[in-house]
Amino acid sequence: MRRTTKLAAALAVVLSAGLTLSAHAQQKTMSIGTGGTGGVYYPLGGAVANVLSKNLPNVQATAEVTGGSVDNLKLIGTGKNELGFTMADAALNAYNGEDKFKSGKVPLQTLLVVYPNRMHVVTIEGTGIEKMSDMKGKRVSTGSPGSATEVMAFRVIEAAGLDKDKDMKRERLGVAESVNAIKDGKIDAFFWVGGIPTAAVTDLAATPGVKMKLVDHSETVDKMNAKYGKLYTASTIKAGSYPGYDKDNKIAEVWNLIVTGDKMSNDDAYNIVKTLVEKKADLVAVHKEALSFSLDNQVQSRSPIPFHPGALKYFKEKGIGG
Repeated sequence: MRRTTKLAAALAVVLSAGLTLSAHAQQKTMSIGTGGTGGVYYPLGGAVANVLSKNLPNVQATAEVTGGSVDNLKLIGTGKNELGFTMADAALNAYNGEDKFKSGKVPLQTLLVVYPNRMHVVTIEGTGIEKMSDMKGKRVSTGSPGSATEVMAFRVIEAAGLDKDKDMKRERLGVAESVNAIKDGKIDAFFWVGGIPTAAVTDLAATPGVKMKLVDHSETVDKMNAKYGKLYTASTIKAGSYPGYDKDNKIAEVWNLIVTGDKMSNDDAYNIVKTLVEKKADLVAVHKEALSFSLDNQVQSRSPIPFHPGALKYFKEKGIGG
């Protein structure tokens, strides 16, 4: 009798282990491409990963540090990442196989329009830069390789009537590296397209003995849209967005998206979008740009990439047309 009991107990342990292994085998891992640690994609991506892991059964999401939009799109194209943050202009290049994606189109679907990215053209007092044309002959960082900052910076420079190769000594630094370089006098200005506030820019603005300046460039929007499609809008970085910065900065902006490739199921897309919209408060607690993770922004005019059918299903349930 005891032997039977022991066998039953052993069998129960085996079955339990089998069930545990089965449940574990069903767990999905999702890698989310973000950006550098000094920007907004990275902390927001971490918040997205936490919210998805916490609220979706058998999903383990992780945020990956990357060079930014272009890297994220390439990672989706190779199947290494399931999700990625990207600017709309870089996404359109990938979708069409243009610019940095001439080696091949990336099949993309938009899950969510998230928040507008504002172009910062940053300098400090003492460089002699007051307007875009003053960048001629200066040392300028146009963003890290693999970033959409670089894509948009080149377009702003071109629309301002400057040559990115001939009119300036160009560096390719991320926002945190750009801030360090401008503090050390190694560059005179840098481009950065990101949310408000961007931690690294806040750090520069708050540095004792340094007077940060933001250069107006909203006049470039019409020329960029005429050449690249209606991706950009004139906007403002409002006074007070950064420490000690007391005037409005007239800028160009472009929307950010969370995108996936062509392999995500409708159910997964539906559940991801539903979770991010309905748990928005958890994201806002990490960065206030997540306030824009709203149903009102889910319109095709803000995403040049088609929405995933699973996302559209959720929007339709909520009375929103994609």
